[in-house]
Amino acid sequence: MTLRDPPGTRDLDGLLRFGVLNLDKPPGPSAHQVAGWIRDMADLDRAAHAGTLDPKVTGCLPVMLGDATRLAPVFLEGRKEYVAVLELHGRAPANLDDVVAEFEGEIYQKPPRKSAVARRLRTRTIHGLDVLEQRDRQVLLRIECASGTYVRKLCHDLGLALGTGAHMGDLRRTATDPFDDRDLVTMQDFADALAFAAERDEKPIRAVVDPAERILDGIPSVTIAPSAAEQVATGAPVYAPGVIDSKASPVENGEAPLVACHTPDGSAVCLGRLVGDPEADSGLVVDLERVLV
Repeated sequence: MTLRDPPGTRDLDGLLRFGVLNLDKPPGPSAHQVAGWIRDMADLDRAAHAGTLDPKVTGCLPVMLGDATRLAPVFLEGRKEYVAVLELHGRAPANLDDVVAEFEGEIYQKPPRKSAVARRLRTRTIHGLDVLEQRDRQVLLRIECASGTYVRKLCHDLGLALGTGAHMGDLRRTATDPFDDRDLVTMQDFADALAFAAERDEKPIRAVVDPAERILDGIPSVTIAPSAAEQVATGAPVYAPGVIDSKASPVENGEAPLVACHTPDGSAVCLGRLVGDPEADSGLVVDLERVLV
């Protein structure tokens, strides 16, 4: 195992083997199919998507390339944002906005029958729920929610609360932390960039593929010495003498937050849990979860 070059200096092979593509998923294929196509197009061993989108759903689908697939747990920590069409089964009531507003905050959800998780009642947080437009029996909603929220189920429950019944129509994901729809890349963009790269023009591919460290934007970070990073590469946890700097809060209420460890040049080394004080002189600071080098 070796440490990676800094994010801005990697060659094309290094970028593709530890990169991320902020893909605009098209309607039709599943998220799994799309990730497989990206993997084959780039001739990689692995590629994985961040957060499942049903075949008909479009929008923000980050695709992790090569070793970046080890960063998948990061997407379980962030928020999602969607624009959805709520299809009412009757005339919209006068108190539509008031009823919709009641669904902000913590709600109970049971996953639908066609889901990959156990159908147990659980809580999810709706951080924001806004009516953008309403026409006849269609309501355009903006939904900001915790990871793992079922928008289809939310639309069903909204219909029950409104007394009309409802189901989800079109759905588009506009953000999944830390990515959003301001710099989405299409499948065609990626294919064209690979074609240019084959002709030794790397500029297009560098415009559509980011170093995988972008995935860690917003995750508390701990900067460790290169010598400590070499030990992490062999599976050792991070001890206090190896910590140079930290932007992570100390452990609170017994909960160890997820943190990313970097070398001083910004290269990601590992994901782990902050279990000790980064400013201490000795002791365990970060317990490893995923080694990235």
